[in-house]
Amino acid sequence: MFKRFRLFGLVGLFLSTLMGASLASAQGFSDGFLFLEAVEKRDAAKVNELLEHNATIVNSRDLAKGHTGLHIATKRRDLQWMGYLLGKGADPDIADKNGVTPLMVASQLGFVEGVELLSSKGANVDIPNSAGETPLISAVHRRDLSMVRVLLRGGADPDRNDNSGRSARDYATLGGPGNSVLSEIDRLGGEPGSRTKKKASTYGPSF
Repeated sequence: MFKRFRLFGLVGLFLSTLMGASLASAQGFSDGFLFLEAVEKRDAAKVNELLEHNATIVNSRDLAKGHTGLHIATKRRDLQWMGYLLGKGADPDIADKNGVTPLMVASQLGFVEGVELLSSKGANVDIPNSAGETPLISAVHRRDLSMVRVLLRGGADPDRNDNSGRSARDYATLGGPGNSVLSEIDRLGGEPGSRTKKKASTYGPSF
C-alpha cells in the first residue's frame, strides 16, 4: 500500500512539473505576442514593461508571417522605433517566412534612411529572400538609383546571383550600356567579381 501511494505521489509530481513547464512556455509565447502587439500599437510603456521582464522577446516572431518587431517598425518607416528596438538588442538579420529581412523591407520601400540605420547597426546587406533576390537586385529591378548607391556604399555585392543565376550587375546590363544604374554599379561596386572574391577569401583558414 505504501509503495502504491509513493508511486501516485511521484506521478503527481511529474504531472505538476510538466504542467508548470507548459504554463511557462505558454506564458513566454504570450509575452512575445503582447510585445509584437505593443510595437504595432506604438505602446512604448507596454514594450518597456515586457522587455524588463524578458529581454529576449525583442526578437519574437509572429506565427503567421514570421515578422519581428523590427519588421513592423521598418514597414511603417519608423526610424525612432527602429533605433529603439536595435538598441534593445533586436537582430536586424532575422528574416520572415519568405526570407525577407528588415533591410530588404526598407530597400523595397525605397526607405534610404532605414537602410542606412540598419546597415550602421551591422545588418548584412546581402541576405537574399527565398528567391535569392538581394536588396541590391531588388533596387536594380526598380531602377532606384538612390537605393543602389546606399547599398553599394554599405558593401553590397553586385555580382551575387539570385536563384535564376543573374546578379544585380547582370540585371543592370539589361538596361543597355551606359545606363545610370549600371554606371553606378561599375563606379561603386568595383570590377566584376571583386567583392565576391573578397568575401569568399574570408572563409577557411589563414596562413
